[in-house]
Amino acid sequence: MTSLEDWPGAYARALASQRWSEVDPLVHEDVCATFSDGSRHEGRAAVRAAFERNFAAIQDERYAISNLRWIRRGVDHALYVFDFAWSGLIGARPASGGGRGTTALVRDGGRWLMIAEHLGPKPTE
Repeated sequence: MTSLEDWPGAYARALASQRWSEVDPLVHEDVCATFSDGSRHEGRAAVRAAFERNFAAIQDERYAISNLRWIRRGVDHALYVFDFAWSGLIGARPASGGGRGTTALVRDGGRWLMIAEHLGPKPTE
C-alpha cells in the first residue's frame, strides 16, 4: 500500500512504465483527467483509453515531475500541484512537452487513489 507521501513518486513511476496495469491501482473508479490539450476524460474506462492512446503514441517516453507542493493533506483527501515534463518519440521523431498539474487524491478502502488530475501548459512569463 502506497503512503500519501510516496504516492506522487509511485504515480510518476507508473506513468513512466507506459503500462496501464501499473497506473490502474492508483486510480479511483470515478476519476476525471484533463490533459494539457484541453481534453477531459471521465471515469476509469475513459481515462484508461486516453492513457493507453498516449502510451501507444509516445515511444521511449521519459516522464518526470518536479516542484511538487502539497496544498492540502487531510485524513481522507489530499491535493498537490507540480510541474511535469515529458520527452520521447512520436512517429520516430523527437518530441517533448511539459506544464503544470494539479492532482486530487481520496482515501478509499484504506488506499490513496487519484480522483482528479488537471494538466495545463506552463504560464507564459
